[in-house]
This record gives sequence, structure tokens and C-alpha cells, in this order.
Amino acid sequence: MFIQTLCILGLALSVTLAIPVDPYGPSLVSYAAPKLLVQHAPALAVAKIAEPEPYDPNPQYSFSYGVTDHKTGDSKQQEETLVNGVVHGSYSLAEPDGTIRKVTYTADKVHGFNAVVEKKGVAHAVVAKPAIAVAHVPTITKIGYAAPAYASSGYGGHY
Repeated sequence: MFIQTLCILGLALSVTLAIPVDPYGPSLVSYAAPKLLVQHAPALAVAKIAEPEPYDPNPQYSFSYGVTDHKTGDSKQQEETLVNGVVHGSYSLAEPDGTIRKVTYTADKVHGFNAVVEKKGVAHAVVAKPAIAVAHVPTITKIGYAAPAYASSGYGGHY
């Protein structure tokens, strides 16, 4: 009875005094982060004024380019302009059959995109080059393997 009373008094005393109990003993190393003294400069009030980007109510552009490669036979051109909200343009290219395809187009908000396609020249038959012969690959023969042999342990076939 004396030991029980002593334990209850010790518990009451530790709760009232709020003594932390460390079961591993006092710590020799402190892991607290060092305190940094940081002084901030006073904030300056800066007024930002949003400037609208320049707006062109009637944008215009014009471009063109062309490619002629005698080694590969690639030949193409394109040109396009935008004036008063209407796009006018054309492009042409050499087809593999030897003809020239030319597309002339216009586009605007009212009529949409309209194109006229023309083919010039006489088409000739395109003969595909024969593929390079590939060496014969031997067929793969399926090889069977024997099942592994296990010694019976006497427990109904389990090992």
C-alpha cells in the first residue's frame, strides 16, 4: 500500500510541476536550427501602369518562298498576302508522277476558304525501285526442356 501511495504522489507531483521525462536520459546534442537575424529593406511603393499593345485595325502582310533541289527533284513555291482582311495566295509543287500541282486560294470572314487546284504536265508511270534482297533468315526451331525433378516429401506431392 505504501508503494502505491508513493507512485500516485509521484505521478501527481510530476503532472503539477510538468516535468518532462526522457526515458533515454539527457540529450548531449542539440538539433535546434540556428536563429538567423534577417533585416528586410522597407518596401517601396511602385505604381505600374499597364500600357495597351498597339492595335492595327487593318493588318497587312506579304510573303513568298521557293525551293528547287535538282538532286532530289523537290520543287515548290508559295506566296501569300493579306490586304483589307482578305488573304490571297498560291502554292505549287512537283508531284512524284512529274506533274505540277498549283493551288490558288482566297480566304475572308464572309466567304471562308476557297481554293482552285490545277494540274499541269503529263503524268508518267512511277516505277518503284525493287527492294534490296535480304539474306535468308533461318527458321527458329522450338526447343523443349524437361521438367525439373523434385524429391517427394511425402506430403501429398507438395515439396
